[in-house]
Amino acid sequence: MVREAFFAVPGDLATPTGGYAYDRRIIAELSLRDWRIEVVDLGDGFPYPAAHTRAAAYARLAALPRHPVVIDGLAFGALPEAAAALRASHRLVALVHHPLALESGLSAADAASLCASERSALVCTRHIIATSATIARLLVADYGVASGRLSVVEPGTDRVSAPPRNRDGVVKLLAVGSVIPRKGYDVLVAALARLRHLPWRLVIAGDCGRSPQTSRRLRAEIARLGLTDRISLLGAVASEQMSPLYASADLFVLPSRFEGYGMAYAEAIAHGVPVIGTTAGAIPQTVSADAGVLVAPDDVEALMATLQRLIASPDQRERLAAGARAVKFPSWSEQAARFARVLESLA
Repeated sequence: MVREAFFAVPGDLATPTGGYAYDRRIIAELSLRDWRIEVVDLGDGFPYPAAHTRAAAYARLAALPRHPVVIDGLAFGALPEAAAALRASHRLVALVHHPLALESGLSAADAASLCASERSALVCTRHIIATSATIARLLVADYGVASGRLSVVEPGTDRVSAPPRNRDGVVKLLAVGSVIPRKGYDVLVAALARLRHLPWRLVIAGDCGRSPQTSRRLRAEIARLGLTDRISLLGAVASEQMSPLYASADLFVLPSRFEGYGMAYAEAIAHGVPVIGTTAGAIPQTVSADAGVLVAPDDVEALMATLQRLIASPDQRERLAAGARAVKFPSWSEQAARFARVLESLA
């Protein structure tokens, strides 16, 4: 029997971020499980949509038949009025990658406003899916979500064969994630600037258009420090082009200030790449001590010391790479089965 559901996303589903990648893969896997999924574009500008975008999003949602409607949290948290109007007539499912108020760089007023908006919207759901246990705990503790209306469906990870890693010569560093304040690229560049004496090159693969001001500042700082020949910003990279980047990397490093899960860390580990990350958000649940080293967010000194140790020691990198190769994350098929069970429970 073919079952039907709607998946409502803000803007283009092909947007190259972890959240959209999660949405794409879950939709694709559900389609293989006899689900007919229709994608609904709610418009651009979220989580700060224009009034006409907000009105159009409500109209699109209101016109949908009474099948389950999964709404990506980037949009859902900004639509409390629509959620309140539709709660009785539609089976609304919020998909929360991480709370909107936890984005780095927000003013206290903006964070409080987003928190209140998302809290009001979440009250109206039939169910909520969080992409990590860390996010689930935050929703219960800070957003008044009852645990009985909450499920955790973490991202899946593709199985890959990890190639042998470099032991000599220039150490290839890789960072993956949009160039936004939350990813901590400013901290990474500051740490690497103190390690000019070591043989390294850094590639940053991430959308530079989500926060143009952050991208401009990062490029200016790289130039000021004289690192333009050692740090490459690739911009947004298509998902099918990511595997070669992971395969060629000797060390993955991303000093993020918060992650609701951290798909890039999991992808690096799945490719057998040792990881340097932070203790923020759900990262410690994704990166085990056998596969990586975690430091406090915004700690330039700790990040520099860890980079120095691992760049200079191929043996330590290989030990962590071996630990990464031993990690077995759930597959996308397994996670889609869990997602499907949530939708089936709403029938």
